[in-house]
Amino acid sequence: MSSRDAVLARIRAALVDVPADEAVDGPRPSEASPPRARVARDAVLPLLVEHLRDYRAVVHEVAPDELAGALAEALRRRGCKSVIVPPGTPVAWIAETDGIELLDDTTPLTVDRLDAADGTVTGCAVAIAETGTIVLDAGPGQGRRALTLVPDYHLCVVHAEDVVASVPEAFPRLDARRPLTWISGPSATSDIELDRVEGVHGPRTLEVLLVRPTPGR
Repeated sequence: MSSRDAVLARIRAALVDVPADEAVDGPRPSEASPPRARVARDAVLPLLVEHLRDYRAVVHEVAPDELAGALAEALRRRGCKSVIVPPGTPVAWIAETDGIELLDDTTPLTVDRLDAADGTVTGCAVAIAETGTIVLDAGPGQGRRALTLVPDYHLCVVHAEDVVASVPEAFPRLDARRPLTWISGPSATSDIELDRVEGVHGPRTLEVLLVRPTPGR
């Protein structure tokens, strides 16, 4: 007997003496959970920006031809001298980073080296507007999980075509066999008095470059 069958058998046993005509107490699931309204496509990007900022992420919206300059400016504004670049990062993203040491993780860097870096630059697999969540799957330009957990600063490039409205829409784009990292703002936790502490389990600062769609697409 499977775990599911065992649970269902216990439920049936517990209900064996309930009269068949006894009314259900409370609303039925269909009544308690009305269908969620779909997010209009033109509202998806503004909703993602709103929720990312709610989570205290820093967000900049840029045009495709502004990405390299915006990325370099963000790193310099942060004061980065060295940043980790995962394998498969598009060369065009980092074309204007003169004077900043780019640490290639093709041969995995040591934890000490990751910790000494000023930050890391990645792309993402998908971003979810309704939850303000960015998902990495260790694909090209994203790297292994340690790259976005050890450094104190994470600069993430999100393209408009990789943004979906809801979690159910994200799943078809993801492979559950890959190491998925779900990020909703900077790493943060709270103690029993609800005092927020950032940077405990990952980067203290998440900065996002949201690349707007190309006009006409």
